[in-house]
Amino acid sequence: MSEVWFLTGSQHLYGADTLRQVAEQSQAIARQLTESGRLPVQLTWKPVLTDAAAIRRVMLEANAADECVGVVAWMHTFSPAKMWISGLDALAKPLLHLHTQAHVEIPWAGLDMDFMNLNQAAHGDREFGYIQARLGVARKTVAGHVSDPRVAERTAAWARAAVGRAELRSLKLARFGDNMRDVAVTEGDKVEAQLRFGVSVNTYGVNDLVAVVDEVADAEADALVKEYTEQYRLAPELAPGGERHESLRYAARIEAGLRTFLTEGGFGAFTTNFEDLGGLRQLPGLAVQRLMADGYGFGGEGDWKTSALLRTLKAMGRGLPGGTSFMEDYTYHLTPGQELILGAHMLEVCPSIAAAQPSCEVHALGIGGREDPVRLVFDAATRPAVVVGLADVGDRFRLVANEIDIVEPLEPLPRLPVARAVWAPRPDLATSAEAWLTAGGPHHTVLSTAVGAEELHDFAEMTGTELALIDAATTTRRFTQELRWNQAYHRLAQGF
Repeated sequence: MSEVWFLTGSQHLYGADTLRQVAEQSQAIARQLTESGRLPVQLTWKPVLTDAAAIRRVMLEANAADECVGVVAWMHTFSPAKMWISGLDALAKPLLHLHTQAHVEIPWAGLDMDFMNLNQAAHGDREFGYIQARLGVARKTVAGHVSDPRVAERTAAWARAAVGRAELRSLKLARFGDNMRDVAVTEGDKVEAQLRFGVSVNTYGVNDLVAVVDEVADAEADALVKEYTEQYRLAPELAPGGERHESLRYAARIEAGLRTFLTEGGFGAFTTNFEDLGGLRQLPGLAVQRLMADGYGFGGEGDWKTSALLRTLKAMGRGLPGGTSFMEDYTYHLTPGQELILGAHMLEVCPSIAAAQPSCEVHALGIGGREDPVRLVFDAATRPAVVVGLADVGDRFRLVANEIDIVEPLEPLPRLPVARAVWAPRPDLATSAEAWLTAGGPHHTVLSTAVGAEELHDFAEMTGTELALIDAATTTRRFTQELRWNQAYHRLAQGF
């Protein structure tokens, strides 16, 4: 399990008795955070830090520990900030500055200088905040008592972002074939992506996958068909004995082959492309949907950036209610006062966002030139969500995100045999679309009802990535100004 290390600052000025109390109260604060039940990681308490050598050593140990995804730091008393310079300069993991204290209320009648000397985080954390600002340390600051649910929630959001960053830094992504011809936004600098995020992106011939699919044993395909029968509403023609049952069995072979290829290669994400299917008889649909549901990243038409982003958000949202899926804006409902977006893809929408049990069906696909592919069909559950895309804008990567509300389709969609989501973008469709287009946001996105804007903001800060957020307060004019400010900042931050 991933860990976050809990670090506490103090000094020897106060004596052994005070340091003992600092340690006890620090452990109690860490325990309260753990017992909130909100953290997605194990919170590991470390002994109180009182000198520069110990601080630097623990930071280097955090860097080297694969299980450590970040550190939380709290100055219980006054910890002179020069002690923290070498340690903060060495730290390569995400940092959260927790500005809290052991007590909730001031004990007015019993307040004396002994209490003041022990409980002076309001003093010590300002010293620590200064040195972080002086050194330009990227961090998140959360203020308040840990008994406040909001403090635990914001700390948990940061921890989820840290888990996503760690996942991305070790991610291997397999592209089966290249990206769709003449498409711009699915291109990108893979070397820069590995330098910035850590993800390794490599391409394999589709027939490398076909060779594995062709070797799938009948018993393995049978076992998957049994799962499909139990988990989904199976179209009669796909059921055992049905006239299209062989289509389902071949879809099972694709899933089994994909799982084998990805598992043996250590891949956590992949792409496909309907223009490059080699010896595959179907465009993978059902297989992709089920692999996404198990946490794999995916991007259609060779879109490796969206695939990597999907895997990252899957890691962030692990254990939370809701789901996360590959998505694409397809068409609008522009009736005044009812403006909506219908999102879908050819086949590949993750059932983790489904409102009800999906239906397993087979239908013709107008592109690809292969057999009719099997897919899961469903409507997305209605709840708040975020759609986010990752674009290479030349000198940097940009995350473009929009807070949305998934709603029920205004009418049934009996002739649309794909999984889909209908949503109302915030603040409204016109402003959302204008801002998205102005930012150069991609048409492939990740839709998540599990994580939201705070996790995305924290992730962007951790990775030094621009985030352009469209929310209920967005105006086109203000958003355009923010993009200009962002451009100036990121170019200056890169140096010359």
